[in-house]
Amino acid sequence: MIALLYSSMRILISWPERASFRWSDFFSLGDRTRLRLLNLMREGELCVCSFVEVLGLPQPKISRHLAYLRGAGVVAARREGKWMHYRITMPPDAGAAKILRQTLAALGEDKSMRADRARLEKACCLLEERGAPGLVRRAG
Repeated sequence: MIALLYSSMRILISWPERASFRWSDFFSLGDRTRLRLLNLMREGELCVCSFVEVLGLPQPKISRHLAYLRGAGVVAARREGKWMHYRITMPPDAGAAKILRQTLAALGEDKSMRADRARLEKACCLLEERGAPGLVRRAG
């Protein structure tokens, strides 16, 4: 069992016996901003404008963290017009996928992460009124 410790949360992860993924990919989960981004994407694809609105961080900082998550293989991106959309993708390695699932489950139980999700629900309505895509819910 491995524990990831953050200022307001502790995530316990059951490390797989045989993992064929890189340690650097695992460390992509070691930053609070990246965890907040993953938490916001748990329910579906999001536009960068949603992250900016909810987290109150500059777009370049958010884009840098999203690029780090893309490099680790846990986030995918697509362009729609002028908007970039990001979503969580499960890594092909079973061990890495297990760690990501456990992390996402733990994020859903954290008080500050739930507060981010509540801000997202409000922000998406405002963004859609302004013509920005906001949250793109996954079918099924």
